[in-house]
Amino acid sequence: MNAPTQGLVRLPVWRARLMLAALVGAFALLAARSVYLQALKTDFLQEKGEERYSRVLEIPATRGRILDRNGEALAVSTPVKSIWAIPSDVELSAGQRAKLAALLAMSPAELERKLADRSRDFVYLKRQVAPDVAQAVEALGIKGLAQHEEYRRYYPGGEVTAHVVGFTGVDDAGQEGIELAHQDSLGGRPGSRRVIKDRLGRIVEDVGSIRAGQDGTDLTLSIDSKIQNLAFGALKTAVVHNRAKAGGVIVLDVRSGEILALANLPSFNPNNRTRLSGAQLRNRVITDLFEPGSTLKPFTIALALETGHATPSTLIPTAPGRLTIANYTIHDSHPAGALTVAQVIQKSSNVGAAKIALGLPREAMWDMFRRVGFGAAPQIGFPGAAGGKLRGYRSWHPIEQATMAYGHGISVSLLQLARAYTIFARDGELVPLTLVKTGAAAPGDKVLSTAAAREMRAMLELAVQPGGTGPKARIMGWRVAGKTGTAHKQENGAYAPDKYISSFVGFAPASAPRLVVAVMLDEPSAGEYYGGTVAAPVFAQIMQGALRLLEVPYDAPLEPLDAPGEAEEAKEST
Repeated sequence: MNAPTQGLVRLPVWRARLMLAALVGAFALLAARSVYLQALKTDFLQEKGEERYSRVLEIPATRGRILDRNGEALAVSTPVKSIWAIPSDVELSAGQRAKLAALLAMSPAELERKLADRSRDFVYLKRQVAPDVAQAVEALGIKGLAQHEEYRRYYPGGEVTAHVVGFTGVDDAGQEGIELAHQDSLGGRPGSRRVIKDRLGRIVEDVGSIRAGQDGTDLTLSIDSKIQNLAFGALKTAVVHNRAKAGGVIVLDVRSGEILALANLPSFNPNNRTRLSGAQLRNRVITDLFEPGSTLKPFTIALALETGHATPSTLIPTAPGRLTIANYTIHDSHPAGALTVAQVIQKSSNVGAAKIALGLPREAMWDMFRRVGFGAAPQIGFPGAAGGKLRGYRSWHPIEQATMAYGHGISVSLLQLARAYTIFARDGELVPLTLVKTGAAAPGDKVLSTAAAREMRAMLELAVQPGGTGPKARIMGWRVAGKTGTAHKQENGAYAPDKYISSFVGFAPASAPRLVVAVMLDEPSAGEYYGGTVAAPVFAQIMQGALRLLEVPYDAPLEPLDAPGEAEEAKEST
């Protein structure tokens, strides 16, 4: 061997070829991968690339306004800003952190917690901040923070209209009341746009619209703000004066079935809902059920008139002021002798009403209650409307039929009770109710003959005259008809001896009824509890003011009313 080649190891030829094949194979794999990604997976790569710079922004729709029947705003949307961040991009000093936390009304620890997860691409720091606060946050110049526009709902009526209008959540979607019931039309449809952002989150190019938005439509309610304020103020005064646990009132237009006012106490401010309790949120007029007491007597007696079992002048023996059926005794607060059917209403005799009821077929009574709307949820397009309790007539015992005649053993809402009284105001027609303005007369369902309805109207007018249970419901200039109600409150399946539901339902002018007003006070505890004493004056204040606002013609002399008789005249049997 030559000297230059001494010491060298000669490799086998197959190894060189193997290495060459491996290199060629690797390049082939890379080439195949490249073809796969660039030819077959183009959409995937494009999507991943666009995620680095392209964003789809939702363009919020402007929520429709809620207006009263005269165009006054009850709910409007105002523009606000929401502050958000990309945690991994946020860079802020200790001073900036303290200033930002102060502007957003949160502690530095809470702010740090929101920014702690650096793997997240998006986190809200604060929703719905005022424009001036958003401007101050932007002035801090913190990298990784961004803002977008939203809308916040504002309710000019505050607690006065809270239970009717309801409220929206942080995403501007309806949560309660009309806001929830008409979410689809009020909320509209948000749009979206594709934009290109730089690494700091700033929009550098607006690519174009993806989906056009559609603003919500305005909704005009049947509510009259002036009558609503009148009703709420009168109810609030009565609840405070009588130290009642709660109260409710509703005002109906007899002609159209429109609800002109609906108020509850306790109430809440929908513009500031911190520390709310469930009691404040309940729309008691629509959702709460109670035994109506003597306000139910007119329906039993109307059936007796309709079927020919009695006339207004038929004598009913009520002495000695009590009636025992099985092991239960029915009492009258003021025992009397023989009373006419009209006097049974005027004096609110439980014994008289029970004896009239026992002379009627059970099925006919049940059918009358069912046809005026008891036992079925009213169809008014409002969430949570209660149907009440009306048991089937086949299970009625005589004592149950007797007590149901004066409103025990049946439960109704104040809304149902007010609507049922439209049969007396509309010559026997039951009117459908609405919370949306119609401005037109509503066709009613004939439930009672015109003759029987007018006879009941005359008896209900007698009930508010001196000698009746509701003289405090009278108003100067208009004839009034109505009925008082006082019922022991049920608790844990038994009647509480010292807790009452006090009510009054009536309409005016009696010659040509225009409005029905129903008032309920829950547990008045200032000493008086009869419906004629605590609820009738509220009715009078609201009815008089509402008739004036509507410029309803007088049907009675504009003269001071005679003072009611003795205090016991305002008491009805419970």
